[in-house]
Amino acid sequence: MTNNRSGRGKSRRNAATATPVQGNQHQNTMKATRESEPEQSQVRAGNGLLQAEIKHKNGNVNENVNDSDRKKRKNGRDTRHSSNGRRSHDASNRNRSSVERSDLPVQKNDEAMIDIIGMNHDGEGVGRVEGFTLFVPGALPGEKVRVKVLKTKKQYGYAKLLDIAQASPDRIAAPCAIYDQCGGCQIQHMSYEAQLSWKRQHVVDVLERIGKLSVTSDDGTSVDLSSVHGVVVHPTLGMSEPWRYRNKAQVPIGVTEGGLVGGFYARGSHRIVDMNTCLIQDERNDEVVARVKEIGRMLGISAYNEETGRGLLRHVVVKTAFRTGEMMLVLVTNGRDIPHADAWIGSIREHIPHVASICQNVNTKRTNVIFGDETRVLWGRDVIYDYIGNVQFAISARSFYQVNPVQTEVLYGKTVEYAGLTGKETVIDAYCGIGTISLFLAQHADQVYGVEIVKEAIDDARSNALLNEMRNVKFEVGASEDVIPAWKEQGITADVIVVDPPRKGCDPRLLDTILEMKPERVVYVSCNPSTLARDLKILEDGGYKTVEVQPVDMFPHTVHVESVALLVRKD
Repeated sequence: MTNNRSGRGKSRRNAATATPVQGNQHQNTMKATRESEPEQSQVRAGNGLLQAEIKHKNGNVNENVNDSDRKKRKNGRDTRHSSNGRRSHDASNRNRSSVERSDLPVQKNDEAMIDIIGMNHDGEGVGRVEGFTLFVPGALPGEKVRVKVLKTKKQYGYAKLLDIAQASPDRIAAPCAIYDQCGGCQIQHMSYEAQLSWKRQHVVDVLERIGKLSVTSDDGTSVDLSSVHGVVVHPTLGMSEPWRYRNKAQVPIGVTEGGLVGGFYARGSHRIVDMNTCLIQDERNDEVVARVKEIGRMLGISAYNEETGRGLLRHVVVKTAFRTGEMMLVLVTNGRDIPHADAWIGSIREHIPHVASICQNVNTKRTNVIFGDETRVLWGRDVIYDYIGNVQFAISARSFYQVNPVQTEVLYGKTVEYAGLTGKETVIDAYCGIGTISLFLAQHADQVYGVEIVKEAIDDARSNALLNEMRNVKFEVGASEDVIPAWKEQGITADVIVVDPPRKGCDPRLLDTILEMKPERVVYVSCNPSTLARDLKILEDGGYKTVEVQPVDMFPHTVHVESVALLVRKD
């Protein structure tokens, strides 16, 4: 898979939460945390068996960073007087760094036999050599493996899997022929049952470590939540058929000696490797991409070259509506003129009759962003139609639509369930995107208000409301933290607030707004367990109780997991 998550029309690692903070006070805490997250998150990423050691190491990391900052500031003052002083200081640092690396139990290119005791959030096995943590891609918990050290840092290192001396019972042969090359899927070598179990445990770990929440075990049997002390994290809701689930393909186009190619970027590079099939893509998407490449080769269409900025075809984007069967093809080009456009369109229509829309998106910028600002219809409609549940959606070339419609219905159904609607409530949907959750909620609520900062997404949301003849939903463009207080001044109060933020989590001011508005329930839909845990801690400190969390497997065979959390006011 290429990109597992955008927001619902959104631009879409750990918080310092040990000290309770309320209101505006938590903004500085969250800002400082976000700035220090990237390095620390790697060390924190192991499972519960590593938590004590990792927490200890995090403290050392912070101390080292602070010491380094102080030395840099002092060094900056010194260099105003003497450049020789700076060279001496730098040499001293290099010598000290060399000593520290030589003190590690393993060095680069060393081989070692280690036990894998966990798996981090990137799907890498976690092992130790004399207490030193190594991350090993491809290794599974419970395995004994021989590895070669590729890179070391002060607190952890990376290693390559050489041999498996003792395999995990959860290990399977990955069915994808290009699994080791692609990188779109990270855990195809793990059985699906084990994937679901690991994803739940990942959610549990971050809720306990980051959110400081007490988690109650759930074996899948019926639970009386009123008698439970702590947060219930349910077993992950998976798919009965966890393959061919993606309804959208975004394929980069390149060229080799054999002509036009399209597929995926090789690991760690921008070299495009040709691909004919992807086991998590709908087969029809593969068929359209293959046909476009074939026609392009026949017509002599040039591929875009990132280095020179020349060439025409940049990406082929295919969208398939699972319920209606309609398909949209978008050719992303480096310029408006398409040679032999009529022949290309005619051949596509002839061989792929389900295509209802052929569009061109023009992107002439030197960027890795897929879409440009201009989109035009080459043939057919400007939208295709699909359903989630009984709600119909119009999908344009650039509008966001969940890539796994089967699990989207599961996710949204759980969201409506947690909202506890009787038909009398007022609901606010923050980060509403094109209105997918809003329209689900509107079927069960008295009034729904949706807010989204992306204007094009709000335009789509309003169109989808009209398409479904839903008049009890209102959408407004703007930041939730600005629009919702304005609604409150107008006398609009929410019984339930639903949030579905990007991976970075909720804006601090939105959390303040929720605490000030005091809805009876908050339903938090999350694509990032770490920021979910951070935000739940803030809401708990502000007067809410996290009752239950439901993980949902939207992206099988990847490390990504969605969650829905229910919070209720304590008073």
